Amino acid sequence: MGAGFFLVWILRRKCATLITYMPNLSCGIVGLPNVGKSTLFNALIKRAAAAAANYPFCTIDPNVGMVDMEDSRLQALSNISKSQKIIPAVVTFVDIAGLVEGASKGEGLGNKFLANIRETNAIIHVVRCFEDDDVIHVSGKVDPISDIEVINLELILADLQMAENSLSKLEKQMKGNKELGPVVTCLQKALAHLNENKPLHLLDLSEKEEELLIPYPFLSFKKVIYLANVGENDIPEMDNVHVRAVREFAEKEGSAVIPICAKLEEELAQLSSEESQEYLESLGLKEPGLNRLVKSAFSLLGLINFMTTGEVETRAWTIQKGALAPEAAGEIHTDLQKGFIRAEVISFKDMVTYNGRVGAREAGRARSEGKEYIVEDGDVILFFHN
Repeated sequence: MGAGFFLVWILRRKCATLITYMPNLSCGIVGLPNVGKSTLFNALIKRAAAAAANYPFCTIDPNVGMVDMEDSRLQALSNISKSQKIIPAVVTFVDIAGLVEGASKGEGLGNKFLANIRETNAIIHVVRCFEDDDVIHVSGKVDPISDIEVINLELILADLQMAENSLSKLEKQMKGNKELGPVVTCLQKALAHLNENKPLHLLDLSEKEEELLIPYPFLSFKKVIYLANVGENDIPEMDNVHVRAVREFAEKEGSAVIPICAKLEEELAQLSSEESQEYLESLGLKEPGLNRLVKSAFSLLGLINFMTTGEVETRAWTIQKGALAPEAAGEIHTDLQKGFIRAEVISFKDMVTYNGRVGAREAGRARSEGKEYIVEDGDVILFFHN
């Protein structure tokens, strides 16, 4: 056991409460009422935590579910290290009550739920792409593009209000603080874009301008995955005229589209892994749609995983792509980042090929990296620190 790992293990035993981390990615599940949001959420957390009923506003408070990201690499590393437990990366999903036209002005359940969206990192926009006379549609017909535009407009209107209020305050403050000028200019640019009924994620911004907008949690600035919820009759192709319309719309704004049958996913969630796989194969499908959703949501913000492994645990740690080794160490504990000396890095492939850290060292596949090393997805790291 290396000295660095030993120190981390001791630190965990003494400071367990300090290393309970929130996940790096939180996604808000939004959409009009009765599009399948709560059904999707039930499947995600593999239990009926959100009421899925055939009437608007059945979700009164946002439900929060933390979902493990499936990663077969963890089991392989655990087998080598004989770990006592495996801790995967986690994605948080927030099921937010259905919005309606006028939500930004308080219609339906109004601004309360717009505020819930502000607290998430990205948006999963569920769009109804199935026909079913038994399931009420809030506008009386299935029209996914109209549904998307209703939600997008409400987000834009809410952002307009925030931009106007923020600008008004900053313009007054700028009289005594000229350094606020770039922020004011950036907000004016955002306001002009919003006034054209365009979401902020379509606004062409420099890296510096994006940084200036970070303190302002604009809703339409968040990245979006459109989840096209199809009916069971569309399995296994997961395609119909509504899905194609959503794809065409999303392509113009550079957003992703994932077709999924939320009803099927909810059924699969009640089965064992073996039963679920057999059922999928009988339908001509390779994997659950939720696997694709979780992976897409995870990669949406450019996140990657590095791993640590030992007798105590094998664990995935989530960091931003491009993060340096000390920043990765800081995900485990801030003291590791402050006292960072070096990192011993072995790729997952080499860990498996040479049956662990000792074998990889003997084969010359263990690298000693310093503070400027950019961590890569799948790195298995041992940190050394003061």
